Amino acid sequence: MKNARNMIVLVLVNLMFTGCAALREESGYWGVRVAAPVHYDMWVIDAHFEKSGVRGWRAPFGGHTGCCWAGAHGPAGSGGELKPFPNLMLLRWFSFAEQKYYSALIRIPVNLQERMMEPAPYIYPDASTGYEPRNTLVLGLAPGGEVVVWIMSQRTNAEEVLRVSAAELPGDPADFAGLTKTYLEKHGAYLKEHGVPVEGW
Repeated sequence: MKNARNMIVLVLVNLMFTGCAALREESGYWGVRVAAPVHYDMWVIDAHFEKSGVRGWRAPFGGHTGCCWAGAHGPAGSGGELKPFPNLMLLRWFSFAEQKYYSALIRIPVNLQERMMEPAPYIYPDASTGYEPRNTLVLGLAPGGEVVVWIMSQRTNAEEVLRVSAAELPGDPADFAGLTKTYLEKHGAYLKEHGVPVEGW
């Protein structure tokens, strides 16, 4: 009888700690942003997230994304909050520079959220320093269908964690004719001089 009671207590304590760990993982802010290299803007058509067995939903961003991939302003871009934290992401976008459509399925590594919770060096607005979790995923979309995933809480502690090659999709670039015209007015001269690198990102 005593052994049975001890076993029940052990199971309850184990459940309590498991529940606390799961709660801790879902508490706080988790964000997602999409970026592209400067001069190589993209248009995010669809972005769907899924936490298997819990829910699937449309991502809190879409439309135009551009600077920045790296440098003083990157990686950074438009985005929103992740709730719950997904294990799958499906993106579909249009590359203005290439006039191509792409799609990528991103499988989030099992331990990534736990890794993001680890404190990382952080510079506060008053220039003091400390440590904060890297609570934001940044999805970088580059020409050639290269997708780079970073974790960060600010660009100074961004860490690359994953690369995925997207698949080219059929689609009519004429659907983006108006936006492409505006894009080329701004970036056409740069593209003519530098071309469109599809690797080395």
